[in-house]
Amino acid sequence: MDLAYIPSPSTGVIHLGPIPLRGYAFCIIIGVFVAVWLGSRRWVARGGLPGTVADIAVWAVPFGLVGGRLYHVITTYEPYFGKNGDWVDAFKIWEGGLGIWGAIALGAVGAWIGARRRGIPLPAYADAVAPGIALAQAIGRWGNWFNQELYGRATDLPWALKIDGDPASGRVAGTYHPTFLYESLWCIGVALLVIWADRRFQLGHGRAFALYVAGYTVGRGWIEYMRIDEAHHILGVRLNVWTSVLVFLAAIAYMIISSNRRPGREAVVEPAAEAARAEAEKKKGEEPDSASDADATASGAVDGEAESTPGDGGDGDDDGAAAAGSGDSTATPPADASARTGAGDAPAPADEAAPASGEAGSGSASSSEAGTGKKR
Repeated sequence: MDLAYIPSPSTGVIHLGPIPLRGYAFCIIIGVFVAVWLGSRRWVARGGLPGTVADIAVWAVPFGLVGGRLYHVITTYEPYFGKNGDWVDAFKIWEGGLGIWGAIALGAVGAWIGARRRGIPLPAYADAVAPGIALAQAIGRWGNWFNQELYGRATDLPWALKIDGDPASGRVAGTYHPTFLYESLWCIGVALLVIWADRRFQLGHGRAFALYVAGYTVGRGWIEYMRIDEAHHILGVRLNVWTSVLVFLAAIAYMIISSNRRPGREAVVEPAAEAARAEAEKKKGEEPDSASDADATASGAVDGEAESTPGDGGDGDDDGAAAAGSGDSTATPPADASARTGAGDAPAPADEAAPASGEAGSGSASSSEAGTGKKR
């Protein structure tokens, strides 16, 4: 008796009225959204425009889906074109069957078309989206869980996957290695590896994407070796294992050659983004400094007002200086009776004139009062 195992869903589709909602399709769609979201963040960080990754994905995703299906149908043609096969089933993508090798190959063609239309180097775009593609694969693999397909050899491990029997497809009930889960976790590890290496070594010119390819193929090789689904063999080894080995060697060779020929990272990943930034800087430089102009205008107005109205509430020293400079009443000592009292007044006493004269010469607040003709 199995004490622990991973249960499989009883069905991979839920009908919302006449509309079927398939778990496999949902996993693919969610994976695409995650890839575009993460790729866009990385692209903007590299200096690109925010909507570029999504625009190119409009080309890459459909091409990738077609490529993935073509690879599956070509390498597993018996259910479609073999004896008792039905070629119409080749179009039923929702029933499963996408080869990652074809998806990446033809998806790259779509990405190249989209990148060329925007004047973007494809290697730089591939570097930005590489970790997102790995995460999309990690999510998409759960579609195999919904369809109860692509599992490994029988096992009684606590994390074994319970599979229901299906005489129509030849599926035998039991507990098996959850190779979908192994590959999902491996892809998450590859995504983290690429993100770390890209930050640590500043990978460019397609080397981050090559690292993703190399990392994925290492895991796919041993996971593929565990699977028991029908597959073509070459020299007793599954076709996808051979493919993993060849693609791994190609990715490593590319990284070595690219590092020697084009070290470092691209200085510019999207010319349109650079042009937009240059235009923004140009406009910013041409705009007048409104704040400085306003300050200068206000300062000039204050200075003019101060020169025209020297006695408008300033302190005593300033008023006195302004009065002295203008040649007004401070030129005559306050002892002069006509200046202090006006014509016809009696002269001031002598004991009063001396202090007034002293205050006028001191330049203090009292001199200001004397200069303005105020009485003490």
